[in-house]
Amino acid sequence: MLLFGHRFIASDSFYHVLDIDSINNTPPSSIIHIEFCEENLDIIEHTRINQISSSIRCKTITEIIYASSLGASFIVIHPDLCKNAIKIANDYLFDAKIVVLIEEEEEIEDLALMGVDGVIFSSAIVKINS
Repeated sequence: MLLFGHRFIASDSFYHVLDIDSINNTPPSSIIHIEFCEENLDIIEHTRINQISSSIRCKTITEIIYASSLGASFIVIHPDLCKNAIKIANDYLFDAKIVVLIEEEEEIEDLALMGVDGVIFSSAIVKINS
């Protein structure tokens, strides 16, 4: 299981960007974090074309399917979507990892038993401005 932002384990940060120009303000080889919405499709496409590792935050099953098709490395979801997201990712052999956004360490055990690829604490998402 991947752990991002856990206090015991060093991990990569995800850099939340609001536009393409913000990507220039991230460290090299960063994981670019993008909220899925139609207005952000240009950023998502930019990361895909330029082979930049991306994390896409999804709120619905349909968005999860889009994120996989758009080349996301990580699909970040709320725990409520976990069971269905894991099933879809396994059924359709997603390349992307399903990562659940959590607030408490106690959530890790149940998510591990469900078979999620990883968890991310909000502290691992760094907001970047242009």
